[in-house]
Amino acid sequence: MDKRKPPATEEGWYALHDCRSIDWDAWRDAPQRVRDRALSEGIDFLEAYEAVEDADEGQTAVYTVMGHKADVMILHLRPTMGDLDAAERHFEQTEFAAFTEREYSYLSVTEASGYTEKSREYFEGEVDDDSGLAQYIQARLHPDLPDDEFVCFYPMSKRRQPEQNWYDTSFEERAAHIKRHGDIGRGYGGDVNQMIAGSIGFDDWEWGITLWSDEMRNIKELLTEMRFDPSSSKYAEFGPFYVGRKFDPADLPAVLAGQRVPTDSRPAAAEPDAGAATASAAEHDGGQGAHGHAGGDAEGHGSAHPGSAGQGDHPHAEDAAEDADHPSGSGGSSGGRPDVSADFEEVDDAVQRVGRLGMTEGEDYDAGDYALVFQTSADAEDVVDDVSDLAESFDHYDRHVTTTVRADGGQTHLVSLWTAKDAAETAAGFLSDIDGVEEQVGGPLGASDDDGEEGDHRAAESSQSIRDQLEAEGVYAGKPHGEDVYALVVYSEADAETLDGEVADLRSAFERYDTHVRTTVYGGDVSAVASLWETEDAAETASGYLTDLPGVVGRAGEGDGFGTMGMFYTVKPEHREDFVEKFATVGDLLEEMDGHRETSLLANTDDENDMFIASQWDSKDDAMAFFRSDAFSDTVSWGRDVLADRPRHVFLA
Repeated sequence: MDKRKPPATEEGWYALHDCRSIDWDAWRDAPQRVRDRALSEGIDFLEAYEAVEDADEGQTAVYTVMGHKADVMILHLRPTMGDLDAAERHFEQTEFAAFTEREYSYLSVTEASGYTEKSREYFEGEVDDDSGLAQYIQARLHPDLPDDEFVCFYPMSKRRQPEQNWYDTSFEERAAHIKRHGDIGRGYGGDVNQMIAGSIGFDDWEWGITLWSDEMRNIKELLTEMRFDPSSSKYAEFGPFYVGRKFDPADLPAVLAGQRVPTDSRPAAAEPDAGAATASAAEHDGGQGAHGHAGGDAEGHGSAHPGSAGQGDHPHAEDAAEDADHPSGSGGSSGGRPDVSADFEEVDDAVQRVGRLGMTEGEDYDAGDYALVFQTSADAEDVVDDVSDLAESFDHYDRHVTTTVRADGGQTHLVSLWTAKDAAETAAGFLSDIDGVEEQVGGPLGASDDDGEEGDHRAAESSQSIRDQLEAEGVYAGKPHGEDVYALVVYSEADAETLDGEVADLRSAFERYDTHVRTTVYGGDVSAVASLWETEDAAETASGYLTDLPGVVGRAGEGDGFGTMGMFYTVKPEHREDFVEKFATVGDLLEEMDGHRETSLLANTDDENDMFIASQWDSKDDAMAFFRSDAFSDTVSWGRDVLADRPRHVFLA
């Protein structure tokens, strides 16, 4: 038999269909701040690749996948295989990838073949590059991924059986089949878009076919008609079909929450309070807030997004009704990451309502607390476990009073009491996920009798409690003297370069909130991350994320000692060397002082003129003895000439 003539082909962009399933058990069990970070990194990855920030040209889109074969499909088109290789590896570096398993992938390259007479003229160089035919072929090789709702991908090969061998037929016979096949496809122009990519030598099949439409029935009708054409009925073999729906990267939380995507609109309820739960837990965990994952991880770190309205400083807290019409990713305060707050009717008779359920002031709550009373159609015994899990999570936070199930007149009620309304608002988002919840009301439990001084004292005690809890996790917190910011400092065994990459992602998330001032990596003998916030609650929340940084440790020997952090040492560039020399001189002096353990000078990895000094002492008295000394006074006086601004210190017990 004579050798058959293959068609001329031209290749364009390389294509990777990456199909992933979600490890739902791992997702439900993960600490909320880990889920938040995974979603943030997943969104950032998808948005960056849709914007083609990684290559000179190309396209990327992401789809849900229906059925058992996968949950998500990422489609990359790039000019080189190296670009695709990097995309795969880059995705695997994200926290989100850790919750996925690759179920299927397909590698191919967009292709145009020369079966028709006109296309052969193109391949033989007889057609101008600016001709309609040349532009059509180039569009096939470098396609714009359509915005159609549905996608259908499948691989296929041409049959090679003794009596049905595509490759044994003549060129003319194959060309006739291709023309007739193409005529069928053109009949669906405007209803179905297609991308044909060759994969001989690339993957297990010979072509990868991707179809798009706003109506899946169009794709079904097209493929049905083609099945009756001999080019398919006699010569085609088909692999698995993957059907999905396009969604915007900002809707990734909704995908993980089991919501319909693309989302049409987002409620812009206030962001949650640091003392109740993460800003997007109900959206992120598919309703798992009702199963014991409210408010962070097992260690009890709050995971709300910093700067939340529950902290009294959310920039859009008063614009909820206006923002409710914002489409996903286009103006909501959470940057496409919705919060958990639920709507409930505020009532004036909360005292009477909880009283009917056997709860009284002085015994179960204090005047001025805030109550949520949700009625559910479920039996009390059926919901008590879920509510107990929530109560256990809520108990990590100072503002939680109690959460319990009460029955009255044959009806089941969920009662959750908090010291502040904003904390209760967030808790409502989790309680509303309990089975059968119907009526949802909330209201104040009278007015507080605390005078201003007593209230301030209680707040101070709570603040100290927070600092003690953070210190146990290796996070140091305090308010620099005379400053309107709250500072967090985390020490790490990791080198500054490693921390830079991790903190860049955190900083990107933090900067969504007006309460964030800055988060900086400092390197030197040790590494440190300093994060500054306008409110203490926002700083407390951020601490939950900072503790996840690599190599976080407490300072050596600080357990029974006292620490100070010198911040805002902005050195005039021309005096930087003078400052470093002066520090060495003072360091020698410190070595001779009673109670001094160590002092380190660190520099901002992005700005060497921004300095940070960390000291460890046996006791606060030892540290204060130095700060009252003539040596320290002389150093401060000298610093006025070399510093661009005055330094401040954070003192940490």
